[in-house]
Amino acid sequence: MTHPLAQMQADQGPLIPRNREIHPDPYDPGYKTSVARSPNQPLLSMESGLSEETGPTFGHSAFGQYDNNLILNWNRGAAPAIGERIMMHGRVLDENARPVRNTLVEIWQANAGGRYRHKKDGYLAPLDPNFGGCGRTLTDENGYYQFLTIRPGAYPWPNRGNDWRPMHIHVSVFGHSFGQRLITQMYFEGDPLINLCPIAKTVKDRASLDRLVAPLDMAHSRPLDYLAYKFDIVLRGRRQTMFENRIEGM
Repeated sequence: MTHPLAQMQADQGPLIPRNREIHPDPYDPGYKTSVARSPNQPLLSMESGLSEETGPTFGHSAFGQYDNNLILNWNRGAAPAIGERIMMHGRVLDENARPVRNTLVEIWQANAGGRYRHKKDGYLAPLDPNFGGCGRTLTDENGYYQFLTIRPGAYPWPNRGNDWRPMHIHVSVFGHSFGQRLITQMYFEGDPLINLCPIAKTVKDRASLDRLVAPLDMAHSRPLDYLAYKFDIVLRGRRQTMFENRIEGM
């Protein structure tokens, strides 16, 4: 009898390894905090086991009405967040463009003024009392997900004399298993700060950086309501989305 994990791996097909050469160098003096926290020994890829390669699974019953609506979820629909309304949407795919179904996608972001709801965020922009800044959803049978939210503002950060983060949304995806949890950022088409950002510049390959930039999608925008941005996420393989926390892949 075939083990369920072996069958799952066979169904997915052989793993296409990550290309480390197009990932950011963990040591980049232009990104000040990378100097102290980058590894000074060669990286090791540890073998994974059942606990990393299976589960957890999430059911739709665990999600609330507004979990993927950041405009309304902080006050459970009582009052909307302030700012430009947008829809972020796309598909989670594997390296062969097959949908990754029923996987957890989480996002978090600054508000329209560029401030996070976090006790250590000291930026002088005001907090929005109606915006929490985080949401979650499950992909459907086609790997599709969507969020309604507010376009986040740019904000300064203490890197060099006058560095600003571009508008961006943080994204976490679980993939087929906990061991595939990957974290990245989505930038917005046309933002001039992308080319000036030391964090974005750690991605030396321009084509790889461009895969982190969501294009404007007027076909899915709603007149007199919101603009849409399309952000597909590829978990593995030659066209994978660049991730912050796991170079070697799984």
